[in-house]
Amino acid sequence: MSQSSNIIIAILAAGASTRMGSPKQLLNWGEKTIINHSISTARNTLAKEVIVVLGANNETVKSHVIDNSVSIVVNKNWKEGLGKSIAHSAKYVLNSYENFDGLLIVLADQPLVTSEYLDDIIKAFCPNKNEIIATLYNQDKVGVPTLFDNAYFNDLAQLSGDEGAKSILKKYMDFVKVLCPDFENLDIDTKAQYEILRNKVSK
Repeated sequence: MSQSSNIIIAILAAGASTRMGSPKQLLNWGEKTIINHSISTARNTLAKEVIVVLGANNETVKSHVIDNSVSIVVNKNWKEGLGKSIAHSAKYVLNSYENFDGLLIVLADQPLVTSEYLDDIIKAFCPNKNEIIATLYNQDKVGVPTLFDNAYFNDLAQLSGDEGAKSILKKYMDFVKVLCPDFENLDIDTKAQYEILRNKVSK
């Protein structure tokens, strides 16, 4: 990993995959599982550190993580939604000895996200200016991957619920910069979505 930023990436992978019927973190993606693909994508960026937030099936998923350089954070309250995983990420950073400039939130179930795009976010970020760099969806929605300046770590640490960090994006919209990825940023929630995405990538 080339390292020239003071950014930490948090990969959120705590969900129970109820619509999938089995842990989607362990589905195949290329020659890796989705969780290891996400870790590899994050590691091949300018980020200084990478953490993975697990929850449901955390022992099973953890046993499949092949990169020992990432830190595993267990969100025991994963049923409370995505916001709680973001809160665990922020608390990890706040308790760290490192004084990180920003926290970049990534979802494990968005396998089309590339290392290059994450680096675009990191390069667009100016530390200590309260910036938030978010990703544009469907021409009008804003979401993850999102990079938060350390000014927001305490706000992030208070989150819970399925809305993730949308309340923070809304509250501080004047500080949000939006990037448009050069790929369709899709989540994998069902087996049908998984097969469609995998077929797209394999063509």
